[in-house]
Amino acid sequence: MTPYHWFVFAMASAAWLFDCLDQQIFLLFRQSALEHLMPDGTDITVIKKYGGYATSIFVMGWATGGLVFGSLGDRFGRAKMLTLTVLLYSLFTGLSALSTGWLDFAIYRFITGLGVGGVFGLAVALVADTLPDQSRPGALGLLQALSAVGNITAGLISMWMGGLIKAGTVNPEHAWKFAFLIGAVPAFLCVFIQVRLKEPEKWVKARAASATSTSATKLGSYASLLGMERWRTPALLGMILCIAGVIGLWGIGFFAPELVGDVITASLKAKGMAEQNVQAAAAQWRGINSIVQNVGAFFGMMTFTWVAQKMGRKPAFAIGFTGALITTYGYFLLFNGVGDIWMSAVMGFFQLALFAGFAIYLPELFPTQLRSTGVSFCYNVGRFIAASGPFTLGLLQQQLAKGATNPAEKLMAFRSACQWMSLVFLIGLAVLFFLPETKGRPMPEDLDTQKKPA
Repeated sequence: MTPYHWFVFAMASAAWLFDCLDQQIFLLFRQSALEHLMPDGTDITVIKKYGGYATSIFVMGWATGGLVFGSLGDRFGRAKMLTLTVLLYSLFTGLSALSTGWLDFAIYRFITGLGVGGVFGLAVALVADTLPDQSRPGALGLLQALSAVGNITAGLISMWMGGLIKAGTVNPEHAWKFAFLIGAVPAFLCVFIQVRLKEPEKWVKARAASATSTSATKLGSYASLLGMERWRTPALLGMILCIAGVIGLWGIGFFAPELVGDVITASLKAKGMAEQNVQAAAAQWRGINSIVQNVGAFFGMMTFTWVAQKMGRKPAFAIGFTGALITTYGYFLLFNGVGDIWMSAVMGFFQLALFAGFAIYLPELFPTQLRSTGVSFCYNVGRFIAASGPFTLGLLQQQLAKGATNPAEKLMAFRSACQWMSLVFLIGLAVLFFLPETKGRPMPEDLDTQKKPA
């Protein structure tokens, strides 16, 4: 690892860290934003349903951005496209604070999603193509683990806003606006990316070779990715693997703030606390929960990285999906108050551990010419399906809440919906049987070189 290798790793990690910061700000302040953007008197069940819609729209933007920028990264360069995607998600996170209704809020979230979706595939491909082979798995696992730092920072912002509300410094109606404005700060990262970040030598050589080659594998070509069986099979299976993890996290796990907020709000109202103090306490506890969940996530991702290097990628995934199923079901069944916050760490440990696996495993399935395209396809195309997760959760909750006459019964319906949806992790376990083990195997282009006759 040379100083420049560390620089590339730092820039790619920062791009993804701030990406996750913006994601988490949306998750933590989604309900507060919609409570003030929806008409007065809107029922909390309806607000949560529209929160699911906003999340689905965001995830669809994420999927679209992943498709577009993944291909552009292979064609025009990882560093150039990474700069553009960071700028895109930063600016439109800030613009979300200017929303006046649900519709423009959703539009801003979709465009933010375009940038968010592009970052992961570009950052992973940049690191995979730049760093030495022996450093690659550990660096990619750490890159994903550092995303938890972005999530934790968002939790601290939520706690800070809760304190300002309690002190009367910030109006509860404006706290979510300030949080989204803070999310615009990463735009400054673009300057550092543009000044020193170069395209990987491996990609430069692949582009030069592609210009004169008659090979069927073309730079950033979906026709090559999906038209050639060699790449189509891992692309489709990898997509299914990611679908299970993404729905599990975005359709269930990242709705933990709503559960925590509702439980805390109900308990404080029962004690007769003033409304403003209730909102402040709920915001602070949502922040604390997010921090706890992501501390668990950090250690989960680092543990997955270690297991993947020692035992193999597939055994690590098997442990991760099994643990995610058990802990997610148990969390929404048993969480009943602040004394159970530790359960968020356990759920976060297993749910987010899977995403370290995606960072390590996916680039090992595709050659340089298709690495950004293939990683983005697997990680993001499945989000078109995963986008149905929050929508399905909302509909399932509505069905289960039929006849509910009080907040406690509505909360129970929400719990039950999440428990049923946690079964999605079984899909991830099933698809592992059809995927290859890549531990100790050369990257695809290196394997091709080894197969060529002397």
